[in-house]
Amino acid sequence: MAYLFLIGAIIFEVAGTVSLRLAVDDKRWYGAVVVGYLVAFTMLALTLAGGLPLGVAYGIWAASGVALTAMIGKFLFKEPFTWLMGLGIILIIGGVLLIELGATH
Repeated sequence: MAYLFLIGAIIFEVAGTVSLRLAVDDKRWYGAVVVGYLVAFTMLALTLAGGLPLGVAYGIWAASGVALTAMIGKFLFKEPFTWLMGLGIILIIGGVLLIELGATH
């Protein structure tokens, strides 16, 4: 159940961040920013209450948010996405996997 809350936290954090980008041009998106982050942090708290270690939960949450927002930024806002950024995302994924594996030992 903790991982389901974590997936929800990631989705709402990314939605809040995308809304923040949209709010730059249209201030009506600020409501979606507040709701997105509020739900994201609530679901992250439920993830921790479900027993997932803080380092693992936060690592997955933050890394997934960075990777997803970078890709959404490329397709939705036509922002640059270079091979170096792709390498950074791969390194983030590797780092999260190492944290996850390290938590079990």
